[in-house]
Amino acid sequence: MPTISTPSKIAGTQVYTDKVYFSGSTSQEREQVVKEVIEKTGAILVPPYDHPDIMLGQGTAALEMDQQYRKQRNGATMRAVLAPLGGGGLLSGTTIYFSDKPDTHVFGAEPSFEGGNDGQQGLSANPPKRIESVKTLTIADGLRTPLGEIPWKIFTSGSERKPRYLEGVHSVTEDQIKAAMRLVLERMKVFVEPSAVVGLAVVLHDETFRTWARECQEKEGVDSWDVGIIFSGGNTTIEAIVGLFGKKEGEVEKRAESKVGSDGKAVAENVAG
Repeated sequence: MPTISTPSKIAGTQVYTDKVYFSGSTSQEREQVVKEVIEKTGAILVPPYDHPDIMLGQGTAALEMDQQYRKQRNGATMRAVLAPLGGGGLLSGTTIYFSDKPDTHVFGAEPSFEGGNDGQQGLSANPPKRIESVKTLTIADGLRTPLGEIPWKIFTSGSERKPRYLEGVHSVTEDQIKAAMRLVLERMKVFVEPSAVVGLAVVLHDETFRTWARECQEKEGVDSWDVGIIFSGGNTTIEAIVGLFGKKEGEVEKRAESKVGSDGKAVAENVAG
């Protein structure tokens, strides 16, 4: 694990095993430690994303979502689906599932901070070129890894039925990710990590995606679309969330209800429950 991993992820892993090997944060540093562990112990590497079985397994999330949606909406079709993009296992599996459904457009979502949007950059290059190294300290720490070789092949492929399996990749800022996470926590009551909500952040804040969707809806003569967003990741803690959404600059300490604040007015306490 990278030494900069969220403490809750490290602690959670150590619940299962005391054999945790730490590395630097880049993919090259992680791969070097993996190589050393394999040579020392004879271990077999199970890739986190860059393997067909992993990609297909993670794609079952899209299968289940589509089945549930069609059942609830009498066979209707989701017009757009978004999934987080790190190494590409989940997004490539999602793309594969929808590869024979031309009416459903699949998008990846990434953090833009410090080059975390390597997928977007690589696919938009002329010609497209996979970026092999990523070093970012984005709060979406589950998406800090570069795009894998096999997912890259899927993302740059298509067929006669669907010329582009992956419609595109969009990226969002740290503040946009935090705003989406706040919405999910406070309104949906779902406990997620920042990496999980990048797709929602794209739908809410990315004007390129929103403009594309509006133009498509106008062509079809409809006012709205049903969009599927895959949340993936809940590796966070109350302490980490407080760190993200701590006191604002200049904010005074919260007071109990009916206590008089510094401005002479009663201040209601902001408490959980």
